[in-house]
Amino acid sequence: MSAPALAVFHASDGAAYEVWLGRWSRRLAEVFLDFVDFPETGELLDVGCGTGSLTLAMARRWPDRSVTGVDLAEAFISYAQSRRSGDQPTFEVGDACALKYDDGRFAGTAAQLLFLFVPNPVVALREMRRVTCAGGMVAATVWDSRGGLVFQRMLWDTAVAIDPDARVIRDSLFANPVAIPGGLAGFFRDAGLEDVETKSLTIRMDYADFEDYWRSFQSRQGPVGSYFANLAPALSRRIRLAVRDAYCSGSPDGPRSLTASAWAVRGKAP
Repeated sequence: MSAPALAVFHASDGAAYEVWLGRWSRRLAEVFLDFVDFPETGELLDVGCGTGSLTLAMARRWPDRSVTGVDLAEAFISYAQSRRSGDQPTFEVGDACALKYDDGRFAGTAAQLLFLFVPNPVVALREMRRVTCAGGMVAATVWDSRGGLVFQRMLWDTAVAIDPDARVIRDSLFANPVAIPGGLAGFFRDAGLEDVETKSLTIRMDYADFEDYWRSFQSRQGPVGSYFANLAPALSRRIRLAVRDAYCSGSPDGPRSLTASAWAVRGKAP
């Protein structure tokens, strides 16, 4: 299956990213780390660390280990650095497809919510494998966009019914090969990783009311940021009203708890 064109990912404001997705990536990081099964000792690397949710969770869980987070977005790295106490963990600007680290340096490498936005996942996974020592663990997680991500489906399916131009972004998320069952695991095997295992992880996204939910999409970060930034105000208002109707679903506005599932994959470096 060929992937649709990748959605444009805006990464200009770490605080705004926290409103959109960072608050939920922190929840996902904890259940993901329960799954990754890193070796007990050695350095750890978070590839595509964004605003640092996974990197910081790794540092809290293993305070005596060296933990590094790397991301291409300088704004996200700056924000991640502001969130730590002291000078640990380390955050650095870098490209997932051309990691600057020596072969076999890390005991474990991980990537959370990165691979929907990597043009060639095998290249990035081969880089993660390269910098991981023999027998070390490589792990990644991506949203189950098509079948397990309620907050996105509610928005994009509603938007497409009103604005056909929204289809390009929706399909780039929901039909991406890394996000379908078995897709990310297949890329792991193509990258030469061994003993590949997959697990479905689920968290809940708790919103105070519709405005709390809707402001996530007005942060101008990620693929949704590029969509709404270029949308005519009248069309944006129509979509907002329709999405609000879907959010309320015949009940008064108020708190909603939405499920969010992700595919997690791990494999050993040969």
